[in-house]
Amino acid sequence: MLLAGLIKCSLIDFPGRVAATVFTQGCNLRCSFCHNQSLISMRPPVSGHSIQIDAFFRFLQERKDLLEGVCVTGGEPTQHLDLARFLTQIKGQGYLVKLDTNGTRPQVLADLVEKGLVDYFAMDVKHRLDTEHYASGCGKPLPLDHICESIAYICESGVPYEFRTTVVPGLHVKADLEAIGRSLEGVDRYALQHFRPSPGLPDSLNQRAGEVPLLIESARPQIEEWVGELVVR
Repeated sequence: MLLAGLIKCSLIDFPGRVAATVFTQGCNLRCSFCHNQSLISMRPPVSGHSIQIDAFFRFLQERKDLLEGVCVTGGEPTQHLDLARFLTQIKGQGYLVKLDTNGTRPQVLADLVEKGLVDYFAMDVKHRLDTEHYASGCGKPLPLDHICESIAYICESGVPYEFRTTVVPGLHVKADLEAIGRSLEGVDRYALQHFRPSPGLPDSLNQRAGEVPLLIESARPQIEEWVGELVVR
């Protein structure tokens, strides 16, 4: 397991819980709007801030009276073959686990649930659930059936969850957001996230961040009719 960063205390990453957030290195997608681009490669950058596993678990041991959970994010955590062992260690210290995922490896999600290793899922839905749009949303072609399988599995898993879409100017329009919302009809919780400017992204994209609030508000009334709870953050 390659750990690339740690937020020692967060009140927003794990809904309803005081949690630490740990970032794993490596992702199998290439989203053009990713604000964690240093985490994409499976090899951390020379200037990166990697964290040793032993140090991470010492930190958790020291914070047992202050924290309730750990949010495991990335990158894409399911890329790591030792993820189950890593989560087992976290659970063994008495913490709840929230797993952030892009949904590309549904069998891994099922395996983790069967082992009782996940207490909350957050899955990104990048774009409309058709091959062309989804490829533009995640930067590469991929088997869309894996995404759909992950959505269905999470909904049926019995584990609390949310799906979320980062709304990106130039990538999404109102009709796209409504199409995503319609495809998620009946889910418990869906979040529309504002695109945030980042130094690693093109100025042409960062400068359009101000378009996002109006775009979200234009699609919000329709989406609210389809999902159990719509969150805007």
